[in-house]
Amino acid sequence: LKMSWLWLYRPLHLLMATSLCHSIKPPTTSSQQSFKTNLFNFYHSLILADGKETTVHLLKDIPKRYYFVLEEGRVLAPFSITVTPCDVPIEWNILAYKSPPGFPGKATPGDHDTQEVSKSQKAPSMVSTIFNYKGNSVETYMGMSSHSALYLLEFLSTERDTHITVYLTTDTTSGHLYPELPMDPRIDVIGIGHTTVTLTWKHSPSVLQHRESIQYCLLVNEKHNYKSLCAAETAIRSSGMKLPPTLALSLSPYLLEPQQVMILSNSELSIINKVSSGEVRQVCMGTRNTYTVPNLSPSTQYYFDVFIVNLLTNASAAYTGTFARTLEEPEPKVTELKDGQVIHVLLDGKKQKFYSLQYQARHKKIHFTFQLCRGQIRVHITRNGKTVALENLSGLRYLSLKGKLLDTYLVQLRSTEESNCSVKVQASPHFHKPLFPLLPESLKIKSFSKLRTCRSVTIAWLGTQEESKYCVYRKRIEEDQIWGELQSADRCSGPESRHKSEKVLCKYFYDLNLQRAVTTETIKGLEAGTFYLFDVYLFGPSGIPIRYHSKVVKTRKKC
Repeated sequence: LKMSWLWLYRPLHLLMATSLCHSIKPPTTSSQQSFKTNLFNFYHSLILADGKETTVHLLKDIPKRYYFVLEEGRVLAPFSITVTPCDVPIEWNILAYKSPPGFPGKATPGDHDTQEVSKSQKAPSMVSTIFNYKGNSVETYMGMSSHSALYLLEFLSTERDTHITVYLTTDTTSGHLYPELPMDPRIDVIGIGHTTVTLTWKHSPSVLQHRESIQYCLLVNEKHNYKSLCAAETAIRSSGMKLPPTLALSLSPYLLEPQQVMILSNSELSIINKVSSGEVRQVCMGTRNTYTVPNLSPSTQYYFDVFIVNLLTNASAAYTGTFARTLEEPEPKVTELKDGQVIHVLLDGKKQKFYSLQYQARHKKIHFTFQLCRGQIRVHITRNGKTVALENLSGLRYLSLKGKLLDTYLVQLRSTEESNCSVKVQASPHFHKPLFPLLPESLKIKSFSKLRTCRSVTIAWLGTQEESKYCVYRKRIEEDQIWGELQSADRCSGPESRHKSEKVLCKYFYDLNLQRAVTTETIKGLEAGTFYLFDVYLFGPSGIPIRYHSKVVKTRKKC
C-alpha cells in the first residue's frame, strides 16, 4: 500500500487520515508490510471479508462503503463480487484505486512526504469506476487485476431502508459459495389442472456433485416472482407474518441451527400461510426436479420460484421464475331443493369440492336449516348470483333470508376439514312447521361425581318449554375407545342406529320456566370400575331426533 492512497480517501476520513499521514513516514521496502497492517487496523470496520457472505443494512439515501485489497506479489489477481438485493432496487458501483506509475512500492530517493502526496493528488486517472449497477437483480462482477490495487464498493438505497448480501472471493479455483444453475435456468410448466400445476426444471450441476448437501425449495404465491431467496423472505416478513422455525426450515434452511437444517435433506415439508396478498406456500423436496403443486384454487394465477440451496455454505441461487393460471372449475352438478324437503349431503374432505343445491323461492321469507352430522362445513349462499351468506357451520344452524318471489338461491357446501363430513339441509317458508324441535340452551349432558356408585350413575340435561320426548341410551366401552367414540359420533343418527340392549328409558317433560327445565335420571345395574357412554335423544313434533353431546362416565371401582 502507498502513503499517497490515504489522500485519496480524504473525503471519507479527512481528519483521521491527515493525522495518520503526519505520524507515519512514507513506507520503505522494510517497513511496507508494517504500514499495510496499520492501514488494515485503521479501516478494519470497513473492509469486506474475503470468502464470506456479508449482510449489509442500508438506510435510505445514506451511502455505505466497503473496501478490499488484492494481494501483492501475484501476477494475476482474479476476484468476483456478488450482490443480492433483498427488497427494493439499489445502486452500487466499484471504484479501483491503483498505485501511480513510478511508485511500485519502494521510496524514490530525494522524495519527501509533501512531494509524494502532491504527486498522487495530481494523478486522478489512478481512481476509476470499473462497474456500476442499479436494480434488484442478483449481479456478479468478475475482475482480474495484474498488480496490487485497493477497491471501494459503494451501496445506496433511494427508496427505503433495506438490506443486501455481498459476497467477495479471490479464490476462484476451489469451488463456489453459491450452487450452480444449469445453462437453461428456466422453470417449465408441463401440466395445469383445476387445482394443480406440475413443474419441472433442469438439474443444477451442484446436485450431481454434492447431492447430500443440496436441495430444491419451491415458493408459490399469488403476487409476483422473486429474484432471490432473501427477497422472498423479506416480502413474507413485511406482510406481517412471522417466520416460525418450521417456516424458516422450509424456505431458508440457513436461518436455523445446522443440526436442524439436515431434517429436510431427504424429505419434503410443505408450509402454507395466509397473508394479506393471498396464499404463500413453501415446499422443499430434496433433489427432485419435478413437482406437482396440489390444493390450488381454480381460475387463479400463481407465481412459482425454485431455489437451489446449499445446506453447508448457507447460500442459494434462484432459477428464472414462472407463472401459470389454474383452469376454471367446471360447473358443479346442482341438486334441486324443494319446500320442506330434507337432503342428506356427504362431503369428501380430501377433494374439497363444492356440493351445490338450488332453491327457487315461492315466498319472500325463506328459512334454511343445516344440521351437521359430522365435521364442519363452509356454506356459501347466493341469491340471483349475489352473496347473501358465507360462514363456517357446526352443530345446528338456522339462516333466515328475505327476498322476492321466484328468487333463485344457490347453496354451496364444502368440508373445512380433510376428513369426510355430512350435513342435513332443509329450505322452507317461515310459516311451515319447523323441521327440528325447539332446542335447549345447551346440549351438554352433566354427571354428578358425588352421586356415582359402583353400580349406578346419575346424569342430567336441559329441556325446553315445549313438551318433548327424551330417550336415554348407554354403551359400555373400554378406556382406549373413548376418543374414537367421541370423534366418530354421528350427530344426525337416531336411536334406530343403536342396539336395543343399549336403550335405558324414554320420558316426556317440559317446564314453562326455563330455569326449572332440567331433568335427572339415575341409571342403575352397571358394573364397578367400568366406562359407559351415555346419549340423550330429543324428539320434536316432526319426529326427527336431536342428539345431545355424548358423555363418558366411569363407575366407582370400590364402594
